[in-house]
Amino acid sequence: MLVLTASLAIMAGAARAQGGAPDAEAAASRMEKARLADVDTVFALTQDGAILYAQDDIKMSGYQYCSQAVALAEAGDFRQSVRAASKALHLANSTRDPELLAYANRDLAIVFSYSGQLEKAEQFARDALRMQVKNPTQVVGPANKVIGDVQTRRRDYAGAILSYDAALAGSSDRYKPLVQASLVNALVEQGQLARARQVLDTIAQPTNASLAAQLDRTQARLLLAENNAEMARELYREQTTQKAGVDASYYRMWAWDGVARAEQMLGNRQAAANASSQAVAAADSVRARFRSEEFKMGLFSDVQSIFDRAIGLYVELGDNGRALELSERGRSRALLDAVRGRGGNATLSAAAPDLATMQQALRADERVLEFHSLPDRLQVWVVSATGVQAHAIPIRRDELGELVDGFRESVVRGRRGAVTNADRLGSALIGPLGLADGQRLVVVPHGPLHYLPFQALRLNGRYLIETHPVSVVPSMGIALQLAQRGNQAQADLVAFGNPSIEQKYDLPGAEVEVKQLARLFPRNEVYLGAAANKTQFRQAVADAPIVHVAAHAEADQVDPLYSRILLANEGGRQNFLEAHEILDMKMNSTALVTLSACESGLGRIARGDEVLGFPRSFLMAGAGAMIASLWPVSDDATELLMSTFYSELAKGRDTQRAMQAAQLAVLRDPKLAHPFFWAPFNLIGNWRMTVGGSAA
Repeated sequence: MLVLTASLAIMAGAARAQGGAPDAEAAASRMEKARLADVDTVFALTQDGAILYAQDDIKMSGYQYCSQAVALAEAGDFRQSVRAASKALHLANSTRDPELLAYANRDLAIVFSYSGQLEKAEQFARDALRMQVKNPTQVVGPANKVIGDVQTRRRDYAGAILSYDAALAGSSDRYKPLVQASLVNALVEQGQLARARQVLDTIAQPTNASLAAQLDRTQARLLLAENNAEMARELYREQTTQKAGVDASYYRMWAWDGVARAEQMLGNRQAAANASSQAVAAADSVRARFRSEEFKMGLFSDVQSIFDRAIGLYVELGDNGRALELSERGRSRALLDAVRGRGGNATLSAAAPDLATMQQALRADERVLEFHSLPDRLQVWVVSATGVQAHAIPIRRDELGELVDGFRESVVRGRRGAVTNADRLGSALIGPLGLADGQRLVVVPHGPLHYLPFQALRLNGRYLIETHPVSVVPSMGIALQLAQRGNQAQADLVAFGNPSIEQKYDLPGAEVEVKQLARLFPRNEVYLGAAANKTQFRQAVADAPIVHVAAHAEADQVDPLYSRILLANEGGRQNFLEAHEILDMKMNSTALVTLSACESGLGRIARGDEVLGFPRSFLMAGAGAMIASLWPVSDDATELLMSTFYSELAKGRDTQRAMQAAQLAVLRDPKLAHPFFWAPFNLIGNWRMTVGGSAA
């Protein structure tokens, strides 16, 4: 059955074949047309703002909502910032206040820029610039700077320089130093070093310790660009001992990374690796929080680049074990940066495991395939109980993204070329690894590979799922923790289907799915319609071994922890379950959660770790495994896949082999043989779990 979500889009209705055999391309096309408009458009945000404003017990002015939006964005609470700006947008339109409208658009541009939604950031910035305002410096400078920031992150440095120049011309004296610092960094990237030096020399040293530390980094960065590596190294070394307020360890981390880059430029590979290790060590003591000052100064730092550099250096030095451990530490760091303390009851540790401990936990037929996408290559480690094999695949990170996007598009659109693409990608990614048929594969994806259905890759004329059981884990550390848990669950089911929201969300197929599934579990609790609400969900899943949810869901690209499952209205109001709320639930007794929903496994990638959103939230809350989908799913295929999967579990098969049997059952139906039908669902987490007790 078709249930739900595209990135910030709602899937409406069910996608059933109209007589005869379902056609992959036609079915995919129908689902594509089912997507509604993006909920973060001006119109949708204005509507949301009206609803949110009406619900506020204490109502503020539009300008106060703007101030609130900025404060929330600075704190890294992006979705709440958007909501505050939406209220200002609503008030601006209802009162016909062009000044407030400009401010609201400006603030939306800022928060979308902070959250990485570059197209939206540019759109709202340009909308803000179209407004006539009484105090242009409050809009012209910030809006043009946002456009420059977007262009810098797109590597359009020439365009960014023009935008920063426009921002300078329209900025207040207080705001100009931030624009100048951003301009310097764009000039460095563009190779205009003389002008970069000229502009940098005119910037007064900030009184704010954090901004001063950022400017010091820019000074050293310019020295590197000027090929003055020795002087840059000395300046970076000085910065490793500088105090920068409560965030000193953060700037020490970047200083050591700068030393590593300088040593690399000087040809001192071992010294560079040692400095990179210092940078990684400093990262362990850095508090996870959003740092808006980096955006203000135009640096756009990515902590994962520190881990990338260290991994590349240790691979080049032949220390593949150390490189693998660094990859794991990078994933742990990315998790901390993404969650930022919002998971109070997390049951899984973010700590990276010891490699030897991980190997001891593996069985003879199990192989962990850990991928790490570096700027210039794809690094892969094949970990078994007895050894580690390292492989460097010559595919650049940007090329890998294009390959995955192309393959996904051919699958999701039901094209015949998907098989050819599966052969090519399988040969490139799996062929070099030397895997033996029958080995159980536990895949640790990285970067764009999170969007790749590994089971649908082909090697030697066969799909990977035909020769291997396949599952996915967020990291090897998570795999270790799951492997050490108990692997048997009671055959007790709690299921939610077709929650009552509005008519357009009605999912009669979800109701049928849940009722059929319940027949396999004599001990079951089923909640349909109005009973499928958040209050009931919180109560029922606390002690539920198996949870199945057939409902709409939405992945939030602004903040994945605001991704939500659309459960039934309560008290006449929407009361959806958001991912950050799942983090605070205790699901230690839950062995398996299935979201029978379109793209329920997607969210925004935090580079270095897994796709954030539902998968991470349920695992951190204590669930042992999760089944989620990578693209809109077909009713006919989902019914066969789910019934086979749960039937196999009832027979005593573990989750990984049950999923293999389920996907093969769909694949072997000639009408459903295209990977669009059988490959969307991923098993994430505990691949060894079995169901005990007596299911029917």
